[in-house]
Amino acid sequence: MSSVTIENVTKAFGSTVVLEKFDAVFENGEFITLLGPSGCGKTTMLRIVAGFEKPTAGTVRFDDRVVSSEKVFLPPEKRDIGMVFQSYAVWPHMTVYENVAYPLTIKKVDKAAIKQKVDRVLAAVHLSQYADRIPSQLSGGQQQRVALARALVAEPALLLLDEPLSNLDAKLRESMRFEIKEIQKEYGITVMYVTHDQTEAMAMSDRIVVINRGVIQQIGSPREIYTQPANPFVADFVGKIEFVEGIAKDGVIELNGCGQKLPYDGELKGEVIVGIRPEQITYAAEGEGELSGVVKTHFYLGDVDDCRIDLGGGAEVRVIADPFESRGVSAGKQVSLKVRNFHVFAKQEGEDFRKILT
Repeated sequence: MSSVTIENVTKAFGSTVVLEKFDAVFENGEFITLLGPSGCGKTTMLRIVAGFEKPTAGTVRFDDRVVSSEKVFLPPEKRDIGMVFQSYAVWPHMTVYENVAYPLTIKKVDKAAIKQKVDRVLAAVHLSQYADRIPSQLSGGQQQRVALARALVAEPALLLLDEPLSNLDAKLRESMRFEIKEIQKEYGITVMYVTHDQTEAMAMSDRIVVINRGVIQQIGSPREIYTQPANPFVADFVGKIEFVEGIAKDGVIELNGCGQKLPYDGELKGEVIVGIRPEQITYAAEGEGELSGVVKTHFYLGDVDDCRIDLGGGAEVRVIADPFESRGVSAGKQVSLKVRNFHVFAKQEGEDFRKILT
C-alpha cells in the first residue's frame, strides 16, 4: 500500500492550464475517485501520478518518497504502480494466463512464483476457467478483467484506473463496479479511479475529488459530496437538482419570479441560489406545502413518477415520487409541495451561475 501526497501541482500545455494548484492527500488503502466532466483535468492528474506526464510545477510523493518535483522525476516503471486503461490493451496473441503473467515474466520471477500469483489473481477476477483462452474468445467484460488482473499480479503499491468501465454495457458496468471494489478490499491496495460517471464514483469511493476546469471543487465522502455540496457545480454534477434564485432575509428566502417563500434560518443574506433535489420534495394536501405550482410534465416510469412543476415566473422544480404517493397527479394539475430540505449558496454580484454548470 502507498499514500499519495499531491502538493500544489499545476500542469500547462503551452498557454493552456489544465490543472491548477492541485493539493490532496490520499491515504493508504483508500479508494479515491477523481470525478468531473470531460476535459476537466482528471486523466492528466492520473497520468502525472503514474509518471506519464511531468507537472509544470508542484510535487508528488508516494509515502515519503518524492516521485515528481522540479528536481526529481521517477519514470513509471520505478513507481510500483499498476494501471488499467479505458481500452483493454491486452495482448491478442497471448492467452489469458500469459497476459496476466507478463509483468512477472519480464521481471524474471521464477515460474513457480508466477503460477501462484497468477492463479490467485485469476481467481479474484473470476477468470480461472479461461486461463488458456485468447482475448478474441472473451467478452468485453472478461477482457477488462484480464487487464485488471495483469495490473494486480505484481502487487503494486498503487492501482490507477482510467475510466476502465466506459466501454462496457450498463448491466456489466454495474456488476464490475462491485467486483473492483471487492478486489480492492481483498488486496488492501490504494486505488485512484478516474470517471465522469457520478454513479460509479458514489458506489465505489471512500472519497471523491470533484474537479472542474482543472480546479478541485470539493473533496469528501460520497455522502458529504451529495448532502453538503460546496457550490452549485458540485450539486449539479452529482445527482439531480433544480436551481431557483432568490433573496434571503427575515427568516425566509423569497424565490425570484414566483414570489413564493421557503423558511430559512441560515447565515446567508441577500442574493442566493437555492438548489432542490427531486427526492427532497413530496406532494402535500392543498395549502399544507411550502410551495405550489402546476404540473408541467408528467412521466410514469413504473417505479417512480417523474414530474416538473412550474412555480411561476420561470421557476421550476422536479419531483420524483412513488407512484402510489402521486396518484391523481397529471399534467396541468395544481399541486402543493412539501420541501423537506434544500441547499443554499451565496450568489456573487453579477454572477450568472448557470454558466458555471456548463
